[in-house]
Amino acid sequence: MVQAKKAQRSRVATSAGHTGSAMHDSDYAALAQFRYQIRSFLAFSEAAAAKHGLTPTQHQALLGIKGFVGPGPATVGDVARFLLIRHHSAVELIDRLVRLGLASRVADPEDARRVHLKLTKRGEQKLQALSRKNLEELRRAASPALSRLLKSFGASGKA
Repeated sequence: MVQAKKAQRSRVATSAGHTGSAMHDSDYAALAQFRYQIRSFLAFSEAAAAKHGLTPTQHQALLGIKGFVGPGPATVGDVARFLLIRHHSAVELIDRLVRLGLASRVADPEDARRVHLKLTKRGEQKLQALSRKNLEELRRAASPALSRLLKSFGASGKA
């Protein structure tokens, strides 16, 4: 029984590392700290969105529309993929953003079946204000801590 548990722990440790080396306590500590930093930033970002009258998902949708990189403007399907939600959920989300005056639907001039998404002036203003706060927070707190953590991941793999 004891040998079986040791063998199982060894398999788990081996499957966790890329090179087959065992995980170290410092690896777990770094991962725990990394996840804490991410959660802290997300909590900050969600609170900032609420102060601007947005849900976190609405904020992310605005960011997804504005930051979309692809051929042409973002579509509802693009927003669904960006947010990792189902298409019908993205449709409802975009409906709410349109009702709030934050986004608009624009028919594709080349294919009337396609609908592009665009931020309104009000949507642009809200997103810009939130993005500034998020970037300031990343520069202030998360960026230095995350940088140290990422370096520690590389260092622990060299042992």
